[in-house]
Amino acid sequence: MNNTVENSLEPKLVYALVFGFIMALGLPLNAVSLWILLRHHSLKSPTAIFMVNLAISDLLLVISLPMRIHFYATGTWTLSATACMLTTMLFRNNIRSSAIFITFISVDRLLAVVYPLRSRHIRTSSNAWKAAAFVWLFVLILNIPESVNFMRFLNNNTESTCFEFHHPLGNPLIYFQLVLVLTMLAVNVVSTALVSWTLHRQLSDSARVNNKVNVMLIFVMSLVMFTVCFLPLTIGFLITGTPAVMPLICLTTFNCCLDPLLYYFSLDAFWKKKEDADTAGER
Repeated sequence: MNNTVENSLEPKLVYALVFGFIMALGLPLNAVSLWILLRHHSLKSPTAIFMVNLAISDLLLVISLPMRIHFYATGTWTLSATACMLTTMLFRNNIRSSAIFITFISVDRLLAVVYPLRSRHIRTSSNAWKAAAFVWLFVLILNIPESVNFMRFLNNNTESTCFEFHHPLGNPLIYFQLVLVLTMLAVNVVSTALVSWTLHRQLSDSARVNNKVNVMLIFVMSLVMFTVCFLPLTIGFLITGTPAVMPLICLTTFNCCLDPLLYYFSLDAFWKKKEDADTAGER
């Protein structure tokens, strides 16, 4: 009996250590990135606006990790069912909002490189803020049915099953999440192909790009984020239960540590002062 309990606790202790590492790395990275974005870059560039919202999404995920660490380190949940539900929703919201904001960044870079003149009326700060508001409203609306189902599940199982909730197979939200991730991935693949083709051809109506390597690294990082962090977990929920996908959940959570690389590659003069960055961010 004691051996069984010890064997069941060992993987949970590993998860606690993994989430602890992600929190220790992700919190300073995203906090510093958000500070730099707000202090050194005006929010007139669509890319900067999307990155601020992406950093906020990652920070919301990071601040939920201490409760996950506590749960996997002790094997029990001592807080309320509502706290467990809110923590889980922060994780699921991060997958959706990060996927969409990363895609918006890719599309913005696509328009800036391939259609610099024709896209000026689209790539405005006003449109970027409207798009960001729509994303947050969208993920909050999705939380309503999920939260209701989650609270029903937790009513009699709070102590031992917090974070173990898994939609039953056939639940529309599982398939909706898969369609969302696949759609965003397809947009990123198309954007990558078009920008690569444009830079290769050096079309006369394309934007003057000072650092083509950085431009392509933006799209490479976006594709890595989808294929490594988002897609495996989404598919995993379709074919297996929560315990079996825990390694994938850890991998997905690590996206909050990778996103700051997008800020560095996407914004010219990322570390420069605001006056210098305003001009670069408009490109």
